[in-house]
Amino acid sequence: MKNVVEISRTQVMMTFVATCIETTARLLNTSYKEVYERMKRVGLIERFILPHYETLHSESRENLAEVLVECMNNWEGRK
Repeated sequence: MKNVVEISRTQVMMTFVATCIETTARLLNTSYKEVYERMKRVGLIERFILPHYETLHSESRENLAEVLVECMNNWEGRK
């Protein structure tokens, strides 16, 4: 039997964050670095994606990217 590699919840969540960034970048037709910087500037990862992981990870990638773009734009407009 092959060894099964188990990863921590933190690793799973960070993989999800990376997927969020990449999918959003694809939707916006821009680089993942730019999307990451925008999300970081408004605190989207720490204040929205991670706290709402359980709900967000059940969404399709397309819906998730649309929600994240809308949220990011709204939060950027507040600053």
